[in-house]
Amino acid sequence: MKALVTGGAGFIGSHLVERLTRMGHDVTAVDDLSNGRAEWVPDDCAFVEGDLTDSATVDSVVDGSYDSVFHLASRKAVDDDDPRGQFRENTAMTGALVDAAVEAGIPEFLFTSTSTVYGEAPRPTPEDYAPLEPISAYGASKLACEGILSAAAHTSDLTVYNYRFANIVGPRLRGAVIPDFIEKLRADPSELTILGDGRQEKSYMHLQECLDAMVHVHANASGPVATYNLGTRTTTSVTRIAELVSEELGVTPTYRYTGGERGWTGDVPRMRLSIEKLAGLGWTPELSSEDAVRRATAELAREI
Repeated sequence: MKALVTGGAGFIGSHLVERLTRMGHDVTAVDDLSNGRAEWVPDDCAFVEGDLTDSATVDSVVDGSYDSVFHLASRKAVDDDDPRGQFRENTAMTGALVDAAVEAGIPEFLFTSTSTVYGEAPRPTPEDYAPLEPISAYGASKLACEGILSAAAHTSDLTVYNYRFANIVGPRLRGAVIPDFIEKLRADPSELTILGDGRQEKSYMHLQECLDAMVHVHANASGPVATYNLGTRTTTSVTRIAELVSEELGVTPTYRYTGGERGWTGDVPRMRLSIEKLAGLGWTPELSSEDAVRRATAELAREI
């Protein structure tokens, strides 16, 4: 197929571009490089540097030659200092892209959503859990984008795939707990500051298994809207991640906690997605959350 990948120079996007290219697909990556790096885009892939909140950029990159749009670009910080701007930007970008895709006759739109659309829900959380009550503007923007895509799928010939991610970890990850701990301990191996009380328990999935799951869902699910949780059946605490990073770096720091059950405003302290729907489609991850964190820690310690 011929695929357009937005956010294609970012953490997950660049690896997805590599995977699709290895599979023999013709891929174009577009990214404004606010979170990504041009050198992460493989040389045998077309790359467009552009801001998809600009309608002219959308018009220039979306055309009827594509079979699929993989939409990964967004403002991702859960504690964004301009939450209303984040909401407007994410929803406007998704709306413009899906309108352009429908107008161009592109048959598929694959969207990376998030566990944060569920808010503080019972665990494990299935895809049909309701009501969805996100507690951050980021989660609200992703839920709104899902609504925009659902409306398009039910009023046109577009098939939509929604991937609701757990915490994805692996090479090129930045601005998250594992690289944050690595950088802090390299600067001062004697003490590590941990946001919150360290008891936050979440599901972590390794990047390569995330890509495996995305490809499997794309090949086996049907629409008009196919929504799947991507994660693991296990969780890992922030304190345990600190221990794994310390072990990898060979240091024994004192942990200092900032206190409270949340690491920041809008943080969901406990999250575990149900992946039974994904298992019913014939795929489950091999790595537990701790295994995923351990592998990603080793990869990132070499990289950073």
